[in-house]
Amino acid sequence: MSVVIRDRTLKALSLVLSYPTAELQQAMSEIGGALAAETRLTGQARRELRPLVEALGQGDLYELQERYVALFDRSRTLSLNLFEHIHGESRDRGGAMVDLLEMYRAGGFEPTGWELPDHLPLLLEFLATRSEAEARDTLAEAAHILEALDARLTRRESAYAAVFAALLQIAGPAADREAVAELVAEPETDPDDLAALDAVWEETEVTFGPDPNAGCPASRDMLARMDIPVTPAPAA
Repeated sequence: MSVVIRDRTLKALSLVLSYPTAELQQAMSEIGGALAAETRLTGQARRELRPLVEALGQGDLYELQERYVALFDRSRTLSLNLFEHIHGESRDRGGAMVDLLEMYRAGGFEPTGWELPDHLPLLLEFLATRSEAEARDTLAEAAHILEALDARLTRRESAYAAVFAALLQIAGPAADREAVAELVAEPETDPDDLAALDAVWEETEVTFGPDPNAGCPASRDMLARMDIPVTPAPAA
């Protein structure tokens, strides 16, 4: 069984939300082209993505990496691990992780990196292999999280907010207002609070999928190869 990319836009957004690398920078021109051609997005949404695409393609790589870590790895309220926002460190999160991993494998998709199953770029990579209806429904279920992240990033004047605005347009129906308000009301975490950061790492020792120390192929997901089957599941 092989997994083929059906939705180039979700694949592109997955890459844009990934940790910046030199290879990603080299692919940004093609990634930007895919996003600029997406008719499900309004003209304004496509224009708002442009500054981020240009920054990722032309900016200083070390500065881009530092900014990414400060935003998404050192602030729990901006975590790209979706279940962090609804389950925190409760036992329910572990069960939800297992269910999500089983959904990936049932779809012939085997995660190969160190990310947890609920990592948004990984979820988008999976949804890029599914039907448009399935991808839209799954994004709609997470719309309240996406909107809260959009609001927080907008408040910080981060160009990454445009990615979440785009995902909300693809998801369709508006998110539940009460759920969004509850998430947005949570106090922002301080990325410079090193004691709190240490506590986060201590709480995330449990991993899912392959050995996180085994490394992951740096080039497996570039948009330039997105029409080639990727991350196939093991043969039954």
